[in-house]
Amino acid sequence: MRLLRYEQAGTLHLGVLDGDAITPLEGLAGAYPTMRSIAAGGPDALERVGRFVSATRARTPLADVRLLAPMERPGKYLAIGMNYRKHAAEAAKLGIAIPEKQLWFNKQTTCVSGPHDDIVRGVTEKLDYEVELGVVIGQPAKGVSEADAPAHVFGYFVANDVSARDWQFHSNTFTMGKSFDTHGPVGPWIVTADEIPDPHTLTVRTWVNGELRQHSHTSELIFNVWQQIAYLSTAFTLEPGDFLATGTPEGVGVGMTPPRFLQPGDVVRCEVERIGVIENRVRA
Repeated sequence: MRLLRYEQAGTLHLGVLDGDAITPLEGLAGAYPTMRSIAAGGPDALERVGRFVSATRARTPLADVRLLAPMERPGKYLAIGMNYRKHAAEAAKLGIAIPEKQLWFNKQTTCVSGPHDDIVRGVTEKLDYEVELGVVIGQPAKGVSEADAPAHVFGYFVANDVSARDWQFHSNTFTMGKSFDTHGPVGPWIVTADEIPDPHTLTVRTWVNGELRQHSHTSELIFNVWQQIAYLSTAFTLEPGDFLATGTPEGVGVGMTPPRFLQPGDVVRCEVERIGVIENRVRA
């Protein structure tokens, strides 16, 4: 299924995408009032949602709504740095050491925005893009093995890890430069894990104003999704609705010669195969 959140006539709704229309989930609001509650409900919740959709005729045209971030504000939004081989080499040319272990940082959850919302540049002069495969945690994960990690994934989404490069290295944690408001567009929906049995088989791409900037494949991940979940859950519990951004490939603006940063009016389009597309305009 493709689960989404949307706004229509000033009201927030949950729904399931069916072609170019949405099946609203108001009839399940008592049991599942939020997307996080569906994620926490596991396979039983998805089975109940599926039965409801099959039995419901009500449809809302996708074109008539505004899509929101497909999950309410997550408890954690964790992102891994330099996790594609060529991107790590790209960073090394800029003097950034290639990490020996998984390099994780936080994006403050207030950065999360919708799949078509504007990216507000803010005070940065070096605004950059990073297409990423996003993961939503379903069942709580603590101390899980790589083999068991798939059972803890609720689904997948497209992420743009928008980065303020001049603020990114204000601290070693990257948090300031990764967390500006609106610098976390995600969506357009959550594709449930049963539709993507192997997330390491997907093409990822970014266009800026129609120019292809990033084009890679999740098979190029240095640490795969299962290794990421196992590593993180060694230290702390991953909870339903938490976000993981699994890394970006080469082709970011800071890695170009000369660097090419985003400017007001630019349109950034990020795509992950079999999941979807998000597109955001930059404004001052």
